[in-house]
Amino acid sequence: MTRRAETANSIRKTGVIAVVRTRESDRVAAIAEALIEGGLTAIEITTSVPGAVDVLRTLSGALGTRVLLGAGTVLDAETARRVIDAGARFVVSPIFRRDLLKLCHEQDVAVIPGCFTPTEIFEAWESGADFVNVFPAQALGPAYFRALRGPVPHLPIIASGGVTLDNVAEWIGVGAVALAVHTALLDPQSIASAHYGVLTARASAFLAAVKQARA
Repeated sequence: MTRRAETANSIRKTGVIAVVRTRESDRVAAIAEALIEGGLTAIEITTSVPGAVDVLRTLSGALGTRVLLGAGTVLDAETARRVIDAGARFVVSPIFRRDLLKLCHEQDVAVIPGCFTPTEIFEAWESGADFVNVFPAQALGPAYFRALRGPVPHLPIIASGGVTLDNVAEWIGVGAVALAVHTALLDPQSIASAHYGVLTARASAFLAAVKQARA
């Protein structure tokens, strides 16, 4: 099995990607440790984090195989190359760019483009996306996922945006294979006050909710 396939299988199995988007890059290591303690290992560091490439490189070296590190908000192939060199095992983009997919394939790295319309989603999948981030999911709602998967039930789609503990079962129930979670998991106030135990508890709760919804 390729490294890219192993990454995709791991994301599919756990069903939750933590999206770390903070201006306080010095707190990212503590955030990652808290999430890992809660059992959540797929962690996406967005390029909006100051010094994101260096943060990824440091985390990759410090955490090793304990975590599946990804890079988010990647808009072009050159940025993808830099984050992959820094240790990203998967690359997430809010948009669909074929050259970005091509580079990730060459580097044996999983790639998750962001799409909105049925045509765009299907084209991204045909082009080799490991998953398709339906983004922003809250603008479309679970009913969109249900309707989309009617004619194309094989599409591996991820809900990104508007995911909370209260609606995990609904997203999984309409066919999301995984959920990308930011605010509902990474509470800004808890991070600002260094109450990382809150993140650990929420990570455990999200994983449990996905497991229950799949049962």
